[in-house]
Amino acid sequence: MKRAKPYEQMTAAELAEATKQYDALVIDKTRPLNRQERRLWERAKRGRGRPKIGKGARKISISLEGDLLHKADALARKKGMKRSELIAGFVAAGLKRKAV
Repeated sequence: MKRAKPYEQMTAAELAEATKQYDALVIDKTRPLNRQERRLWERAKRGRGRPKIGKGARKISISLEGDLLHKADALARKKGMKRSELIAGFVAAGLKRKAV
């Protein structure tokens, strides 16, 4: 059903008539979500942002010499990685080597 004009241009009576279908929304007429709807709802509730990886990522601030940062960025680009992935990989490798 196509509206005659936008809601903001309607009179109070026209608006009441155009939206009367929403007045009958009753919680008793609803049903539980099925599996797919529940999954979509949980995904929507999570909101936007980065997906949690492992125990979750934390932002930190570090200082690197300018040339070293440029070289790290170039290597990350060459490998198709993000800078943080590259640095995390080096930290993990260093910790693994230190444990041996």
